[in-house]
Formats: sequence, structure tokens, C-alpha cells
Amino acid sequence: MVRFVVETDGGSRGNPGPAGYGVVIRDASGGVVAERGEYLGTTTNNVAEYSGLVAGLQAVAALDPDAEVEVRMDSRLVVEQMSGRWRIKHGEMQRLARTAAAALPPERVSYTWIPRAENAAADRIANEAMDTGRLISRDYTADDGVPDGAPDVASGSATSDPAPGPDAGAPPSGTGDGQPVTVVLVRHGETPLTITEAYSGSGGPGPSLTARGRVQAAQAAHLVHRIGREVLPDLPRPSALVASPMVRAQETAQAVGRRLGLPIVTDERAKEGNFGLWEGLTDDEIEERWPGALDVWHTTGTSAPPDGESIAAVGERTGELLQDLLGRYAGRTVVVVAHAVTIRSVIGQCMLAPPGAWWRLRLPAASVSLIQLYPDGMAKVHGAGWLTER
Repeated sequence: MVRFVVETDGGSRGNPGPAGYGVVIRDASGGVVAERGEYLGTTTNNVAEYSGLVAGLQAVAALDPDAEVEVRMDSRLVVEQMSGRWRIKHGEMQRLARTAAAALPPERVSYTWIPRAENAAADRIANEAMDTGRLISRDYTADDGVPDGAPDVASGSATSDPAPGPDAGAPPSGTGDGQPVTVVLVRHGETPLTITEAYSGSGGPGPSLTARGRVQAAQAAHLVHRIGREVLPDLPRPSALVASPMVRAQETAQAVGRRLGLPIVTDERAKEGNFGLWEGLTDDEIEERWPGALDVWHTTGTSAPPDGESIAAVGERTGELLQDLLGRYAGRTVVVVAHAVTIRSVIGQCMLAPPGAWWRLRLPAASVSLIQLYPDGMAKVHGAGWLTER
């Protein structure tokens, strides 16, 4: 008899609040067969947990109605109630429990409680569903196997925490045999200052993403996941994730990390330029207080805002970052979540353009660009900006 493992998780941001569930279905060897997720609107955490259980069992029934199933959840409440040891008092939960029990014969379904840390794959999909507001339905063939970069939850090695240092997960220096590093550059999603077009630099932690920005981040994450698959299939699939320490970049990187199953390596060199006294001001406000200074800053690349950082100085640190990425990730694809000025500096250097020309590159919120850097210094820019198409 065919046996499946269903890992499921549900969550509510507020309880009740915006909610969703995530499901991972594995075969007997631990390989991922399917993933399911759904945004449920406003409801409770327990309803979300039960909804994930229903979706998981119904998905297995569609795959093989004669299968045996072990359900693994970090909700002790649902596990105990579905095992018949605890009573179900809540009306909606009673309805969902009946629906779950009807999906497959109860004698072929067992329930196991697992710690939250061992349920990271299902949690990742639940958060993706809540971030995007979308229904998620992914099926994998035998050739696909476990989605690239997905943590091995079955062996307990999954993690959603930032990596402990810049070398975490990196190959030994000098590997790659002359191969390029492929760098996917993701600008953070929308923030309140993005809307007003005010300057938001690295003088402080900066604002969080807006609700729209969180959706943009999830959309960018989905696009990045396609690289090395249906988008640029000749390139290696992303296997490392680096991000600026700014709040907006970290939040965007979390969405990317959830989709790819990768931890975040935080690097100070990816942070936005320091705009000094221009922080929080618009172009018009800067021009009013420092007539002509903004134009000089853009077009020379070497002029700095009062108490701030020049564009050329940003290029110096991002150039160092690029060389380190080449040394650590040659032959691989690494995702870097950063900011407008930092990403312009990377692309500008690869195009051999002077710092005073970098401002000409337009990078919308959550846009995705891609470069390849070779050990001999040659670089390729793969249609910077075209990947922003959803």
C-alpha cells in the first residue's frame, strides 16, 4: 500500500486576523510530491490549522484514495482532537474535522505532533500564501524531487533563522574552476517612503514594507524561484541568499528565503547609500535647501550629501562584495536583496559605466535583475529590468 506523509501548518496574523495554511506532501522516501497553500482571509489560527489538514488529506485522496497517511502537525490541539482524545467544541472546527475525516478512511490516517522547528516547510508555504493572498498548488514529478534549496525537514535540518556568519553555507574559497558567479539582484518591496519618493538611506534601520510591498516581495520571490527552471534554464538554480541589514531588505529577503528554502546571510556592504541630511526628504525639498547639490551628486558620482555617502563610495563596498561572492559562490547562483543605489552600482560596474551614469538605471520596487561575474573580470548583464515582468 502506498504511504504518504502530510506536513501541514496554519497561521493567523492577529488570531483572528489574516490567515493561511501550507501543506507539504511527501512520499515514503521523504521526497516532496506536492505543495498546497491558501490565503483564508480573516479567521483564527485553529481554523487555519484545520483548513490545512483538510487540504492535505484531500490532495492525498486525489493522488491515491487507497493510500495510508501519517499527518504531522505542530498543533497539539488538532492532533489530539483528530486522534479522538480531546473533544471539539468550536462549530467551524467541528465542520472542518468532519470534512477531514471524510477525505480518507480514518483507519488509514494517523496523527503525529512535531515541534514547530520540524514543520518549517509547511510554515514557509503558509506564509507565502498569506503574503501573496493566493492559492498555491504545486505538484512535482519524480524527476523534480525536492524543490531546489528546500530544507530537509524530515531530518530536522530546516531553519528559518539568519545564517550565523558570512561564510555559512558557502563552498571553500577558490571552487568553481573558473566559472562565473550568477547574481540575482532583488530590490526591496514598497515602503511608505517609496510611495512619497523620499530618500530612504542607511542612516538608520529604515521603514518596513507596506502591505503592497509584502505582496511585491512574494511575487519577486516566486520569480526568483523560476530562475534555472523555466526562466533562464541554462543557469544554476539559486542556492544562497544574501541581504542588506536594512529592515525593508530583510523583510523582502524573508519572502525569498521562504520560497527558496534558504537562510539569509546578512552583509553590511549590501545596505543602501547613506543620504545624510537628505534622509526622508524628496527631490523638491532637497533642491530647496541645497540648490543644485542633488544634480551634482547624481552626475559626478563623487559628491556626497551633507553627512552622507557618495555614489562612488557605495560602488567601492559593493565591488568588494561582488569579489567575495565570486570567491565563495563561483559556479552557483546567489540572490542579493538590496536597494536602488546599491543595485545600480553593481550593474553600473559590470557595464564599465562611471558612477555619474549609474543613476540612469531605473529599478522599481521589487524589481529583479541578473548579472554574471567571471574570475577574469568579465561581466554580463542579463537584461536588467526585464525580469520585473510578472
